[in-house]
Amino acid sequence: MGAVVVGQLARDLVMVMERLPDVHASGAVRQRLEQLGGKGANQAVGLSQLGVATALVAVAGDDPVGDALLARAALDGIDVTHVVRRPGTATGLIVEVLEDGGRWRYLEHLPQGVLLTEADVRAAGDVLRAAGAVLVQLQQPLDAVRAAVELSGGLTVLDGAVTDRSLLHGADVLRADAREAAVLLGGPADEREVLAAAPALLDAGPRLLAFALADGGDLFVWRDGHELAPWRDSHELAPWRDGHELVPHAAGDAVDTTGGGDALTAALTAALLDGATPREAAREAVAAAGRVVTHAGGRPELAPRRRSA
Repeated sequence: MGAVVVGQLARDLVMVMERLPDVHASGAVRQRLEQLGGKGANQAVGLSQLGVATALVAVAGDDPVGDALLARAALDGIDVTHVVRRPGTATGLIVEVLEDGGRWRYLEHLPQGVLLTEADVRAAGDVLRAAGAVLVQLQQPLDAVRAAVELSGGLTVLDGAVTDRSLLHGADVLRADAREAAVLLGGPADEREVLAAAPALLDAGPRLLAFALADGGDLFVWRDGHELAPWRDSHELAPWRDGHELVPHAAGDAVDTTGGGDALTAALTAALLDGATPREAAREAVAAAGRVVTHAGGRPELAPRRRSA
């Protein structure tokens, strides 16, 4: 039972410096990292590191950068069979400028050609239907997202800002950072507002919500799971009980929050696939995010999940 990630692949160029220079001035870069990146690739790497067989559905250009990124993904244990090579398109590029204090800015070159189309997703229909979990980045075009949700044969994880609520009907897990959650809630994502909105959101489809809060921490809310756990054998494992869990972030300043949400989503999915309860999965997911934000760049550094005896 593996996972398929539907989302972005890009070259990540991380430039670490004390502070941005003023206009018409230059500044010294202290550290430079060039990595396989993009939200989809980051989550696929994290899942593979956690011991989940993972395939990636994404788009790369037909250029040497795309060649290098796919070779790196294959070394990371990711099945790249369903990564589309778009003729005449330059592979996506994300430049992160990271200042001291964890302040970051992104410069993104993600032209239309490196975004998934509905046809791209439907071409991967067999692997999506056979997957134990399908992770779908909502930053992709809506037609492609709808196709991925429709074709998903397992645990369906939506990641991002939901602008079309009909997508919730096909979701099992909805993950959003504080800004994305605010789009869905129509206001700041604090604990009170999330808990107030949760019943209606859960009634719309998802079994588990995982929202970052504006004032820190991640809030997880779930419904009873007696008959709502298709990705595991509910006859052998104790059923879920309605509940919620606010998991605070680890003490200390983060070096770079880039990739924290991707690691959280990957670890949450891996834990649920492995039979964890929502409470257990929530804690493991936030711990995984906490490990990633201790270094520059969004590439995860995770280890396979330890199963309970």
